[in-house]
Amino acid sequence: MVRCWRHSEASLEDPHCMHCGPMSSFRIPHKVLWGSLAVTLLIVVIGLGVTAHLGLQRKTQSSLQVVRIPDHTGEFINQSALIDKHNNVVTYFVTSHVNQTSTVIFDVRQGLVCYKPDNQDSCFLRRMESLDYENVKSHLNKSETQVSQVWLVGNETERHTEFMGVLPSSRLDASTLQEPLQSLCKQASVYWTRRSDGPGKHRLIYFCIDICFPSNICVSVCFYYLPE
Repeated sequence: MVRCWRHSEASLEDPHCMHCGPMSSFRIPHKVLWGSLAVTLLIVVIGLGVTAHLGLQRKTQSSLQVVRIPDHTGEFINQSALIDKHNNVVTYFVTSHVNQTSTVIFDVRQGLVCYKPDNQDSCFLRRMESLDYENVKSHLNKSETQVSQVWLVGNETERHTEFMGVLPSSRLDASTLQEPLQSLCKQASVYWTRRSDGPGKHRLIYFCIDICFPSNICVSVCFYYLPE
């Protein structure tokens, strides 16, 4: 054994001394081992993060639907509805004859309806009512993801007008709103509104927004300003 030990110091190629030296020369250093484990763990964490992000993205995308609604004559009106089932939000886009688009958001989670007219730098808020929940749930309850067409039967379509009085003294800061209302109104003045029977003889209606729901209900929402 002594001869073998000495010879291992002179030459590592002697086959008689291949297993005679100390075994520590064949061990992996601790720094290399822990470094490899750290790199492997980092790769696993990144992989899981990417997988979770893609899964969430697919979930969000799968909850969106676009619905185009024809009027009672069978001709398509320029209205579309974007349904976000994940956040319980239905957004309507109504395009006028002069190619300007008004936006109406039904935020079920916050219980709010927000109107952004096509020709004004203002947003108008009101609380959702039971009829509002009924009108939008037909969208939110759909399980399939598709671009679909909903036909309104002329003789069966219920049409009515709602009047909303704008309260100038109740102006809000858009930054106090939550998404998606904040993004819609971030560069606009925001006002609360209240339902009324009509503007009266001495009040002018400034604008109206027509919305049709798949439940064969079309609503013309008209706004006027109340005194200070």
